[in-house]
Amino acid sequence: MATAALTTDEQKAVEAFKTDVVEPSMQNLVILDFWAEWCGPCKELTPVLEKVAADYADKGVILKKVNVDENKFIASQFQVRSIPTVYAMFQGQPVADLTPARTEPQLTQMLDQLLEKLPLQAGDADAPVDVEPLVAAGEELLAGEGADQAYALFSDALSASPQHLGALSGMIRSLAAMGRGEEAQAIYDSLTEELKKDPEIERAKAALVIAAEARDPDELAALQSAAEANPDDHQARFDLANGQMAAGDRENAADNLLAMIEADRDWNEGAARARLLEIFEMIGLEDPWVAATRRKLSAILFG
Repeated sequence: MATAALTTDEQKAVEAFKTDVVEPSMQNLVILDFWAEWCGPCKELTPVLEKVAADYADKGVILKKVNVDENKFIASQFQVRSIPTVYAMFQGQPVADLTPARTEPQLTQMLDQLLEKLPLQAGDADAPVDVEPLVAAGEELLAGEGADQAYALFSDALSASPQHLGALSGMIRSLAAMGRGEEAQAIYDSLTEELKKDPEIERAKAALVIAAEARDPDELAALQSAAEANPDDHQARFDLANGQMAAGDRENAADNLLAMIEADRDWNEGAARARLLEIFEMIGLEDPWVAATRRKLSAILFG
């Protein structure tokens, strides 16, 4: 959290939060519970959180509580709109929303999944850090709607392992997803030609190409109308698919591209198929959605 332009009370709240929560989270997984005295569900959840935290203490899990009435600024920074709200924090960043877990089995299941991915092992501070769990967690967040949190995890991974191309690719793709395309492009442009040939970096390039096609809602609506009015207007459908993908609507983007390929696979030198392959590359060939969509493409091309 930035402390510039904050009031004195807000700065004190931030510093206290850093000491009480952020610093412990650098080595531990912190269960962060936002609660209030008047909140009945909070009181019901507290014994569950305390028991699970105690059971998982030897695995590096600790519980920290934030009273929203006494820490309104901190709660606002986490966009807490209802309580109880519970996050898992690691290395200063939220890595999971634990709020849906209201029972001990639900909470332990979520913690077990996190602990498989995050490097909480005790050891020599000078030993190499295993960044793969951070990268894996970042990929999961990026696949959802957690680009900001994914960016933080990829940044942490790069701090520990500056040559990790998976983390570098993830950072570029996170920036693109956050609408910070110029920063993402600048990082990509700074790479050597040799690095740009790496599959991970090619994946990042595909994300940049797609993000550059972002359209405002009115323009997307106009393209939708044009494509519906004239199914043979392949340029309108192609632009629509690009805008949909840039907005994260991969289902409709793929449907439009597949429809174009089925209608005229050679249009514009096979542009629809080439764009669909770029989408596959950006998301990752092992992704189940990519596998299913590739089967649809194969059925059109070879069926």
